Amino acid sequence: MTLNNVIEAILLAAEKPMSVEQLVALLSEDDLKPSRDDVRAVVTELQLRYQDGVMNLTEVASGYRFQIKADFAPWVGLLQEERPQRYSRALLETLAIIAYRQPITRGDIEDIRGVAVSTQIMKTLQEREWVRVVGHKDVPGKPALFATTRQFLDYFNLKSLDQLPPLAEVRDLDEIGRSLELNLAGVETDTGVETDAGVEADTDAGDDSDSDTIHEEEAEQPAVSPELPQDKTLH
Repeated sequence: MTLNNVIEAILLAAEKPMSVEQLVALLSEDDLKPSRDDVRAVVTELQLRYQDGVMNLTEVASGYRFQIKADFAPWVGLLQEERPQRYSRALLETLAIIAYRQPITRGDIEDIRGVAVSTQIMKTLQEREWVRVVGHKDVPGKPALFATTRQFLDYFNLKSLDQLPPLAEVRDLDEIGRSLELNLAGVETDTGVETDAGVEADTDAGDDSDSDTIHEEEAEQPAVSPELPQDKTLH
């Protein structure tokens, strides 16, 4: 039994991405006892072997995972009994603002979006483990500071926040919402392997509002996407 075969089998069976360190630790009691360099070499070989097939061995924030290529998403999707979950433009905008401006308070998000951010949106983002509270701002009321998580990076097929489009190239909230849609990943199939085709995002016209009640003066304003300020850097 070769190390290549063992690591390939582990990655195919794993429910979550696995890092080089996790693979080394998992096999530390095995007769193979690979080093980090051994595992990295195997991973590189597997990536090359699969690059022309139906799957890729993709590196995300938490490690490596096999993903069915997006080209096959229409057929793989036939295995799913339920429709992929849809996310509103308001949720994607909120998530994008957090990704670019983290750590950020809910009030600051509302200032950028120009409308109130619903409690349900923040709850959904935290339940999905895409966003978490990382501290509290040192101002009256001590509002919570939100930031994205490693699960966010994994789900959106990113290794790091550096892979988000440069903020200088993103002119409005619609664009950053679409940039996240294009990177949607993590739709599980019955085979245990994931596809990088993504979850369908709900960006239908008229779905620009949050589920909670918006202040009357905000509801009367036209649904425009304000430009993000360009004087802050990405953390």
